[in-house]
Amino acid sequence: MENLIPKFKNLKGFIFDIDGVMTNGQVLVNEEGHMLRAVNIKDGFAVQHAVKLGYLVAIVSGGKSVGMELRFKGLGVEQIFMGQMHKVEAVTEIIKNSGFSAEEFLYMGDDMPDIPVLKMVGIAACPKDAASDVLDICDYISPISGGDGCVRDVIERTLKIQQTWNSDSIHHW
Repeated sequence: MENLIPKFKNLKGFIFDIDGVMTNGQVLVNEEGHMLRAVNIKDGFAVQHAVKLGYLVAIVSGGKSVGMELRFKGLGVEQIFMGQMHKVEAVTEIIKNSGFSAEEFLYMGDDMPDIPVLKMVGIAACPKDAASDVLDICDYISPISGGDGCVRDVIERTLKIQQTWNSDSIHHW
C-alpha cells in the first residue's frame, strides 16, 4: 500500500455501506419477520462529529431498514440511499451533487456489490473482515472488523491527519 496520508489530507466526504461495515453483518429476525441490526456507538459518535465539522457523510446500502435510516438521520446524515441494487448510481449522484471530485471521497464497503464503487473514489476502504476480493482492491484496510468501530477508525484517522478531530465540538454529542 502506498502512503495514504496525502489522500487522507484531501478527503471531504465519507460514504459508507451498512451491513458488514456499520454492523457486524449478523441480522436477528424476530417473530414478525423484522430484521434487527446492532450498531457501534463509537461509529455513531464519529459520524455525527464529522457531520458537525462540515464533512459530507452519506450512506449507500442494498438493504432497507427504517430503523437504520432513522439512526443515521439522528446523527445528522442527510444523504441516505437504501435499497440500492446498483450502488454506482447513488454514489455518482452523491459525488455530482457535492461539488467535490471523486478523489475527495472515501468509500467503505465489505462485499462484492461494493467493488464497483470502491474503484470510483479516492480511498477505497474496508473493515479487516471484508470479503477477500474486497480486501484485494482496497487502499486502506481497517485493523477493526465491521460493526466494531471500523467507521470510527477511518473518520478519526482522517480528522486527525487534517487536524480537525480535537475541535471544540468534540466534547458534545
